[in-house]
Amino acid sequence: MNYRIRYFLFFVLDSLTALFAVWIAYWLFNPSFDIRSFTISAISLIVTYQISAYFLLLSTRIWSVASVRDLLPVGYAINISIFITILSQQVIQGYINFRENFVMWLFLNSALISSRFLLRVIYEVKSTKHRGQLKRVLIVGAGEAGTMLIRSIKRNPKPEYDVVAIVDDNRNKQHLSLWGVEVCGIIEDIPRIAHEKNVEIIILAIPSLRKLQLKRIYEQCKKTKAKIKTMPKIEDIITGKIPFYEIQEVRVENLLGREEVRLDMEAISNKLLNKTILVTGAGGSIGSEICRQVVRFNPKQLILLGHGEHSIYEIHSELVESFSFRDIVFIPIIADVQDRKRMFEIVENYKPDVIYHAAAHKHVPLMESNPKEAVKNNIFGTKNIAEAAHHFGVSNFILISTDKAVNPTNVMGATKRIAEMIIQNLSRNSNTNFAAVRFGNVLGSRGSVVPRFKAQILSGGPVRVTHPEMKRYFMTIPEASRLVLQAGVLAKGGEVFVLDMGEQIRIVDLAKNLIRLSGFPEDEIGIEFTGIRPGEKMYEELLNPEEIQEQLVYPKIHIGKAYCLDENRLSNLLIELKTIEMQQLRERLIEVANGKGWNVTIGK
Repeated sequence: MNYRIRYFLFFVLDSLTALFAVWIAYWLFNPSFDIRSFTISAISLIVTYQISAYFLLLSTRIWSVASVRDLLPVGYAINISIFITILSQQVIQGYINFRENFVMWLFLNSALISSRFLLRVIYEVKSTKHRGQLKRVLIVGAGEAGTMLIRSIKRNPKPEYDVVAIVDDNRNKQHLSLWGVEVCGIIEDIPRIAHEKNVEIIILAIPSLRKLQLKRIYEQCKKTKAKIKTMPKIEDIITGKIPFYEIQEVRVENLLGREEVRLDMEAISNKLLNKTILVTGAGGSIGSEICRQVVRFNPKQLILLGHGEHSIYEIHSELVESFSFRDIVFIPIIADVQDRKRMFEIVENYKPDVIYHAAAHKHVPLMESNPKEAVKNNIFGTKNIAEAAHHFGVSNFILISTDKAVNPTNVMGATKRIAEMIIQNLSRNSNTNFAAVRFGNVLGSRGSVVPRFKAQILSGGPVRVTHPEMKRYFMTIPEASRLVLQAGVLAKGGEVFVLDMGEQIRIVDLAKNLIRLSGFPEDEIGIEFTGIRPGEKMYEELLNPEEIQEQLVYPKIHIGKAYCLDENRLSNLLIELKTIEMQQLRERLIEVANGKGWNVTIGK
């Protein structure tokens, strides 16, 4: 309804109600009608009420979804108008009509407040008629967030959901109700309640939920046929990124059952503030996230180096648009780490303080078919940029490695292990602090299983898994990138840093969770086992037994001293890798990376 029409209707109806209140009061106590007194009271009451209503914005409120708090200004307007009417009577006629004023006050409160409340009742009745068409919802959490969510759902002019039950572990809240919805049980009761009440959607209304708690709740939710959604994180609500009522999908990374690593913000800030930072592979999943994390510490320059024109353009545009208010110079460079001369030119020209080396070929089956490309990029590319860092005295150099470098059975892992050896050897006689960071599988990165599984689910399945017992460590892209930044602070030379990632996860369980989170029953999509691919292990390791140091150097971060070849043998190996026949290359890489065929030593 147009605002002006709405205002006019309320003006007319409220004025007539006030006039009728005066008439009733005088009819009860002054049947002969003192016209002068009646007129004074009527004019004073109507005018002062309308002025009060205008300043209290009564005509702008949506009364169909009003709360008690919304009704309070109506009472304020009535009290103000009655008080002014009393003053008018005293000033103009010399006495006050107490009985008449009391009746007017009582009638106006009853009529005006109940009329507004009636609009709410009508709306509720209309909503009830359509309740059968709404999605039946179970809310997990009867705290403030749950209350706000239920209120938001019930006050929505175009409702989508019908909240039929709440669960909460607080025993004191059992069988109480929020906005007419009963708290029916605790977390373990979710399967029973969902079945009894035909729940279609379960919404987690605990924004500050920790991952271990979330995993426990999810285990109960997946016993039902309902879709699982969640409210945004509390920090996103506070900062205004996402409104509290915006329901989101539960993401598979939320189910890792492990809290993400926290940063030593002060130490990292001291390392990066007003410094020049170079990120190779800056357009990739890890490289681009490292860039996003780095800019938060206000470096002087951030050099985005990558081989792919489009990916470097995208991350450069994103950073310029997002952080244009900061005095950071973003420098996009299209270059290949295999080009030794170009790497030396870039490091000499820009003199970076820290280099994060994320450029690599990482797809296991592809590298099995293309071992020479893996050698050129992962080994010689690392050698080029690392030796440039050593030559020009870069303060810190961090290599992004992989858990597949431990006892490698594939080309990709073997080339990464040899890349670790290169920086370990350099660290022995260098002013540059070289270190490596080993990741597990990164959820959502290019080539990871999650995007592939999602695509298979959207196409109707089946989801293809190599083996029912295959396990992997998993971490999120932000978590991996934070570990890189922290390693740069902890590095003293030659270390291999590893995140404590808890237990390995079966790939088939990950696939099942993705199917459920996508809103499908498992039997509708199906899982097909395709067999282990060349070079794959059944499970991954993060450190060899001889590398492990039990104590943590930082919460959730281990450090290892991995074996490496001495300088002469490593040099001879690199010469060999340039000339060796393709048929022998794979076996030789894996042999050397596992410490066979050469005498090895423990790194610095």
